[in-house]
Amino acid sequence: MKDAIGDSSAPQELPRSTVEDKPEKPEPETEPQGTAVNPECPQFKLRFLLSGHKRAVSCLKFSPDGSYLASSSSDKTIKIWETETGQFVHTFEGHAEGISDVAWSIDGEYLASASDDKTIIIWSMEDRELFKTLHGHTNFVFCVNFNPDTNLLVSGGYDETIRVWDMARGRQLKVLPAHSDPVTAVSFNHDGSLIVSCAMDGLIRIWDADSGQCLKTLVDDDNPICSHARFSQNSKFVLVSTQDSTIRLWNYPSSHCAKTYIGHVNRTYCIPSCFLLYDRGKFIVSGSEDNKVYIWNLQTRQVAQRLDGHRDTVLSVATHPSRGVIASAGMEKDKAIRLWFDE
Repeated sequence: MKDAIGDSSAPQELPRSTVEDKPEKPEPETEPQGTAVNPECPQFKLRFLLSGHKRAVSCLKFSPDGSYLASSSSDKTIKIWETETGQFVHTFEGHAEGISDVAWSIDGEYLASASDDKTIIIWSMEDRELFKTLHGHTNFVFCVNFNPDTNLLVSGGYDETIRVWDMARGRQLKVLPAHSDPVTAVSFNHDGSLIVSCAMDGLIRIWDADSGQCLKTLVDDDNPICSHARFSQNSKFVLVSTQDSTIRLWNYPSSHCAKTYIGHVNRTYCIPSCFLLYDRGKFIVSGSEDNKVYIWNLQTRQVAQRLDGHRDTVLSVATHPSRGVIASAGMEKDKAIRLWFDE
């Protein structure tokens, strides 16, 4: 499939200036590198600006081995980039409307995308073409994820349902009337036995993946809109972003909120948060509506570093599975993807 952007999507390595599509002002020769609180904190620096998307970047995801970065956009495309070089690899086109979420299979062979056209498309990375299209949602599909065995997908959307799909046959196995408002995130735990979901109704729910039974509902006293939820690697905790400018780490077996992370601004958009685990330590990362990326120490809850340079709300963040690498991207005024390295 031929890329619509071509060589113009080549990465721009700092400190050279970048050229985006008809920029209002030229990029500065150098960019702010963020504010570190103390020398023991992460020292992320901007290495690449990746330009190519025509509209806001909705989602970023590193491949399971970290070698590639997938970006999706309201411009209806998905782009693949090399992590180490920032080099553009490929554009997937096929959705009729904007894309809200993408997810890699654990073996890195497939990529799934959720779109406002009410479909999920599974893309073959080997063939670089459409593999299957899944129909069933009756409104925008907002979130999607594979299970660890890559034989199931889970999706959620504005029809307020969670749907579990048979990967091989491309058909629905379960439709769960899960929430009373649009579903904003769904994902499996480390062994695929559980599904976590959250929604604009403020509820976080844990489901048995086999039976579809709701095992537990978590809700904060103030019941803020839930933007995103994911399991920790050991499946003992759920990290939840909410639109009261707070990120909560829930010990879900005890229904106890173990830690909260504050300092960023999140009151309007569904901004995800991520775990960042590498040789420097354990951290939480999130975008923010003040155009920054925030990094917290997981244990102390203190802001460890703020990454400056975006010109609009940082809507998307992703963390490398094993190294000190963060990807971030923003809304319409700032369509470039930034790759930050702590190395």
